[in-house]
Amino acid sequence: MTRTVYLNGEYLPETEAKVSIFDRAFLMADGVYEVVSVLGGKLLDFDGHLVRLKRSLDALAMQNPLSDADYLEAHRALVEKNAITDGLIYLQVSRGNPGDRDFAFPSDDTQPTVVMFTQSKPGLADSPAAKAGIRVISVPDQRWHRRDIKTVQLLYPSLAKMEAKKAGVDDAWLVEEGKVTEGTSNNAYIIKGGKIITRELSHDILHGITRAAVLRFAREAQMAVEERSFTIEEAQGADEAFVTSASAFVTPVIEIDGKAIGTGKPGALALRLREIYLEESLKNAR
Repeated sequence: MTRTVYLNGEYLPETEAKVSIFDRAFLMADGVYEVVSVLGGKLLDFDGHLVRLKRSLDALAMQNPLSDADYLEAHRALVEKNAITDGLIYLQVSRGNPGDRDFAFPSDDTQPTVVMFTQSKPGLADSPAAKAGIRVISVPDQRWHRRDIKTVQLLYPSLAKMEAKKAGVDDAWLVEEGKVTEGTSNNAYIIKGGKIITRELSHDILHGITRAAVLRFAREAQMAVEERSFTIEEAQGADEAFVTSASAFVTPVIEIDGKAIGTGKPGALALRLREIYLEESLKNAR
């Protein structure tokens, strides 16, 4: 089945959607993106993703081409046109096509390019990985130092994921100056003595939308939360570990660099946090 995608205000068959070779996302990775999960045909954490999109655009001095209502209308239209029950919607905004290649930003009259498409993921919330837990390795964090901006320059995370794949595990945690920053496409956490520990917000990590929701729900449930950095060694000695992202929700980590975490099985607190996140997020889904 051919998907219907969104490109600059038009809904097109995916085979007919074309972007210029001079688009700055293609030439310079000069673009930002968001991924919104769809469960039961509803959009999870949509408002939070729009807030972060605007933050990323502002950080790069890029125009925001659509209103909040336009983004919501397009997301809902794509869910309907592609009959998505469970899945993802990818949204990308680039600085557009200035007509040639230049390091300098184009003039303000260059229109941004807006792309959206769906990915059907039946049973997204019923993930085998969430039940079994995932295994990770640690790799050096060699990305640029504005990781809080959700740009499309994802080559190093891709390389790290491939390193994990070669090692026969599921993902990698990135380490800088001896401390874990985050996963390749998720925020990283450990649990020790009932306390949830995750790195504090800064330019060093992505300000995860799921992260914000999970920590809010955890505090509302009277769970202890500490925002600080931690080492791989501390993580290996933790009772539990997990990651969060828009598509993985809350997923337990059961092994780091070959060492089992806790019992070597998904921990009760991480699994409870996943339940709470899904229950509460669906209440306010769009």
